[in-house]
Amino acid sequence: MSDPNDARWMAAALALAARGLGRVWPNPAVGCVVVRDGRVVGRGRTADGGRPHAEAVALAEAGSAARGATAYVTLEPCAHHGRTPPCAEALVAAGVARVVVAAGDPDGRVDGRGLAILRGAGIEVTTGVMEAEARALQAGFLSRVERGRPFLTLKLATTLDGRIATASGESRWITGPAARAHVHARRAAFDAVMVGAGTARADDPQLTVRGMGERPQPVRVVLARALALDPALGLVRTAREVPTWLVHATGDPAPFEAAGAACIRVLETAGHIDLPAALAALGQRGLTRVYCEGGGTLAASLLRAGLVDRLECYTAGAAIGADGIPALGPIALAKLADAPRLRLAETRPLGPDTFTAWEP
Repeated sequence: MSDPNDARWMAAALALAARGLGRVWPNPAVGCVVVRDGRVVGRGRTADGGRPHAEAVALAEAGSAARGATAYVTLEPCAHHGRTPPCAEALVAAGVARVVVAAGDPDGRVDGRGLAILRGAGIEVTTGVMEAEARALQAGFLSRVERGRPFLTLKLATTLDGRIATASGESRWITGPAARAHVHARRAAFDAVMVGAGTARADDPQLTVRGMGERPQPVRVVLARALALDPALGLVRTAREVPTWLVHATGDPAPFEAAGAACIRVLETAGHIDLPAALAALGQRGLTRVYCEGGGTLAASLLRAGLVDRLECYTAGAAIGADGIPALGPIALAKLADAPRLRLAETRPLGPDTFTAWEP
């Protein structure tokens, strides 16, 4: 039986869950709020690194007040034994009277089993409250479970005429401070930041989250087919400080592994890294959300392969001209009807620049 306040408390649980994005992989970012007599007695999100789970954190805060209370959980409570007991059993043991769940968990170890445990214990269960919002928040986890690869967001920072650098390669800074700060906030919400070998060689970017205090850093992923990278690059030299993964098809991984980088070998197709295979390999290692800041060649290849789940553009009010470097490399379209089409999902000003987000 639904309650008119269910959406209110679930929204609070979703806000908690969102704080875990980029910090809890390979687990989903889950939020839980325990409510008794109209008052929150416990709240929690999945902790950094994935343990403890949100329900365990919220129940620990609630203590004895959890008995007879309602627990609002953004994803079906887990039903399998791992390093900790199942959250469904923890809710039963705590004596909650009702559990409200936003979305089911398609993981084969859960997938209805968590709800069955709760119902089997006589707990009232309500599902589907703010389900669309929960699934949007869990897009990365759901992508890894259902498609075998992480959710991929492609980021572009361009001039009005779609250029990312001058003919000489100068690109700092096309956009202003507000847009750059927004990029760091976006990086913080992802498990990994990815670029191609060309960007790594040309810019040697840090690909870290800065200006947001102490926090876990996203994994740095470089797609480098033949590992044609200088081991002296900062990306490589700091691999023991910030996790760095090099995805390749050929080449000698020894000097990079000696520096602390992980080298992941995948298949190649027509002399290029097989992109679906690369993303599948990242998913197998637990990544759920990848933020791609690669150059025009990688961006075009991902779009052409249909692997972009969200495109985020930062557009500056400047023009470079046709001699500048374009944001997208060749896509090899035979006709306009074959062009990738996206829907505008969000737009907002960021200082003098404009942010737009597009989805398939």
